[in-house]
Amino acid sequence: MLPPDPSGGAALARLAAMPFGTWLFACLLASGVCTGQTVPPQNPAAPPATAAVAPQVPDNDDSQVVLAEPDFAVVNLPTTLRLPKWGQSFRLTHRFLDNLRTGTFLDHLDDVFGLDNGAVIALEYRISPIRHTQFVFFRNNVDKTIMFSGRWDVFRQGGKMPVAASAIVSVEGTRNFRAGHDADDGDEHQHGDNGGQRSPSVGAVFGRTLGTKVALYAMPMWVHNTRPAGSEQQDTGYIGLAGRARIRSKVYVVAEMSPRFFGYAPSTMEYGFGIERRAGGHLFQLTFTNAVAGTYGQLARGGFPSTLYLGFMLSRKFF
Repeated sequence: MLPPDPSGGAALARLAAMPFGTWLFACLLASGVCTGQTVPPQNPAAPPATAAVAPQVPDNDDSQVVLAEPDFAVVNLPTTLRLPKWGQSFRLTHRFLDNLRTGTFLDHLDDVFGLDNGAVIALEYRISPIRHTQFVFFRNNVDKTIMFSGRWDVFRQGGKMPVAASAIVSVEGTRNFRAGHDADDGDEHQHGDNGGQRSPSVGAVFGRTLGTKVALYAMPMWVHNTRPAGSEQQDTGYIGLAGRARIRSKVYVVAEMSPRFFGYAPSTMEYGFGIERRAGGHLFQLTFTNAVAGTYGQLARGGFPSTLYLGFMLSRKFF
């Protein structure tokens, strides 16, 4: 057996005499725990590490929220908002039949501003089975009118293209798209002619968004056979002008008008304005219009002079 090393015994004696906290700290320091996380040796030939990058949403993703263009219509006129493939949208519209420009405030308050006077109700459903196209079914109770329309998004705003543009074709028919006349011509729910009538339409809508705050639209439209059923056929051309402005993060004001420039143009042009709020995929709009129109043919016939109707619209997107 070797004799004990005097220097080693002195070192052990010194370690034994150290306070426990100092001894523990020395052990941790020696093991590298207190020096932080150890870094593995780098391979000089390996490429430098890069930070993880969040996936980018492509600019041509039609499901993105467009803050300046939250819906497919302004009041009645269409917008250039795109619908993603197999995306869907539903819209419900009411126009209460109380003329707010006649009578007193108390008279309108007594009728709850038209809620007691009945309403023109419209339902709209749209779907996009093919990208950049939209098929729309629309019905309101003005002569039980049904409208089928299609839209093709020709190009979108961006790059050297200052506007977005979409082509529109449509055909509408009264009496649920049936010809002839009802046996009961005195139906109290009729609001115009009581015979079947077809009115095809062709046009386009051009839109331009200015940042996330403003969207402007122009819609030239030609409508065939706009006179009431049973009278001489006559076409009408008009151009819809509309705009939407975002005044708060989710609150907008809207306005539109549809001046006619040839053909059958009774009364005065249609116009409307309102305020709306977006909530996710929902949009609620409070409107004032001089017409109960909803289809392209009804817009061609214009509005009523000295008339203002209260209404609302509720829409929901499914994409």
